[in-house]
Amino acid sequence: MTTQAKQDYQQLYQQAANAPETFWQQQAAKLNWYKAPQQILQQQDAAHYQWFSDGVLNTAYLALDSQVEQGRAEQTALIYDSPVTNSQQRFSYRELRDEVARFAGVLKALGVQKGDRVVIYMPMIPQAAIAMLAVARLGAVHSVVFGGFSAHELALRIDDAKPKVVLSASCGIEISKVIAYKPLLDDAINKAAHKPAHCVIYQRPQLKAELQAGRDLDWQQALLKAEPAACVPVKATDPLYVLYTSGTTGKPKGVVRDNGGHAVALHYSMQAVYNTKPGDVFWAASDVGWVVGHSYIVYAPLIAGCTTVLYEGKPVFTPDASAFWRVCAEHKVNILFAAPTAFRAIRKEDPEAALQQYDLSALRTIFMAGERLDPATYQWVVDKLQKPVIDHWWQTETGWPIAANPAGIALLPAKPGSSTVPVPGFNVQILDEAGQQVKANEQGYIALKLPLPPGCLTTIWGNDARFVDGYLATFPGYYASGDGGYIDDDGYLFVMGRTDDVINVAGHRLSTGEMEQIVASHPAIAECCVIGIPEPIKGQQPMALVLIKNGVEVDETILEAELVAMVREEIGALACFKKALIVKRLPKTRSGKILRKLLRQIADGSQYSVPSTIDDPASLPEIAQLMQARGLLSGS
Repeated sequence: MTTQAKQDYQQLYQQAANAPETFWQQQAAKLNWYKAPQQILQQQDAAHYQWFSDGVLNTAYLALDSQVEQGRAEQTALIYDSPVTNSQQRFSYRELRDEVARFAGVLKALGVQKGDRVVIYMPMIPQAAIAMLAVARLGAVHSVVFGGFSAHELALRIDDAKPKVVLSASCGIEISKVIAYKPLLDDAINKAAHKPAHCVIYQRPQLKAELQAGRDLDWQQALLKAEPAACVPVKATDPLYVLYTSGTTGKPKGVVRDNGGHAVALHYSMQAVYNTKPGDVFWAASDVGWVVGHSYIVYAPLIAGCTTVLYEGKPVFTPDASAFWRVCAEHKVNILFAAPTAFRAIRKEDPEAALQQYDLSALRTIFMAGERLDPATYQWVVDKLQKPVIDHWWQTETGWPIAANPAGIALLPAKPGSSTVPVPGFNVQILDEAGQQVKANEQGYIALKLPLPPGCLTTIWGNDARFVDGYLATFPGYYASGDGGYIDDDGYLFVMGRTDDVINVAGHRLSTGEMEQIVASHPAIAECCVIGIPEPIKGQQPMALVLIKNGVEVDETILEAELVAMVREEIGALACFKKALIVKRLPKTRSGKILRKLLRQIADGSQYSVPSTIDDPASLPEIAQLMQARGLLSGS
């Protein structure tokens, strides 16, 4: 680190660590509370803490009404860009506030009040953000389910959240098809034990849905007679939303986010991490069904007075690999945030970035998160765009970045493969299996010392025992992240993947993330995944599944030999890396995460179930056949 940058960062980090109550009271004072908190941090027991417990606020008020009062009424709040429907729409802060107030009136007329749950099952259209903010306006609790999720998965969430109302749309639109949502919603309600009193359906012109008399309302018709609803004050500790994340038991976990800590943390992160100011154009290329969409499409940019971009499209094929550059140029995007998988997809289709002919002069910084950013992808984006690329790491559970290059505090020298340093407020430590801190550069379990800062999960909806057992029991006094990694001599954090992505080769614990980093650096490879497969002598051995860049021809035998040599040189013979398989596609979730556990189960010959989150189910049998043909399946 440069001396000054390091000092600036260390000073703020120590302030947050040594006097957290003072630090977070100062951050809270930047928001427009109905009643500013005096009780900043309260410990309830060994595992539970509350932030700002006597504060009163409304999150939708902070995002909209307060911005209008501060003179941003005519500033653009939200830009909707939809290449799949060839349409765009803009909302000023005043217009978005009025739309949200009117739709909150629709919900109020249906009996929705403070504390009630509302499930939102919608595509990436403005009405999804309007729905979230309208629920928050009433002090109710929303639970957004990714549009197009299976009826079974939606039913599980309906039964867990027990919503009074479900909000949906008639359809979602993919690259080459229209997906009817209403039949999926009807099927889910039939399967669920809990029956919502009403469903409100936004009718899209591409496909009209049939409504069930007595239960279903037409969104547009309901708005015509709606009276605007006022903001309902809530306690800082009242829940804002429940967001479901996959659990190891197969039953989704409902992460609970409170109102006060969430608003303070997101406002702080927009300044400290993303280095934004009011009026900046912020684009998180995600979906409102994921935590990134909650935090950085809807709430944080609006609470920070920015313009947010809501994009209904893909990084490629809508219409081509220049989609991201077009959006950035047209809307003068200042900050772009996307998953590494998006840039790998762009790189695969357009390896020379020949389509990047747009004016990106407004774009200051690119942020990536959601999965490991391999150095090859990092370097490609830096080389092609000549902009700072910031790898940062966080989770659904934390709701905002744990580690980042804190652009708003001091831009530190980047280290490819590292998410840089812990964000002030997070105490990140590397522990061994006994819960003891390990030395610098030694790999272990990444844990966060309690109390967690504001904005992190407070419990699991309706199951606090699962919260304690799943996150806090492994290392008493710490939140167990479930990720492994190390901190180097400079204090940089390297997240090497989920702890179940560590493979054991003849007693050596090896990170598949480290091997992926090496494999991905091969010039022919667009993307890769390394998993452990059974090996009768050593227990496990690594195998790489690789995607080749478009237009590149390779001999699989020669490529495998080159990759074996690269891994041997970087890690050593103990890695026992000997297998590489060229595949057409890797099985991923809709958010772009590779389903490594599923690939391990295929290789093991274990029974597996195809998750509802999978983007391309056909990739699984293809890979199984390739493994079988190469004799790589267990028992083959």
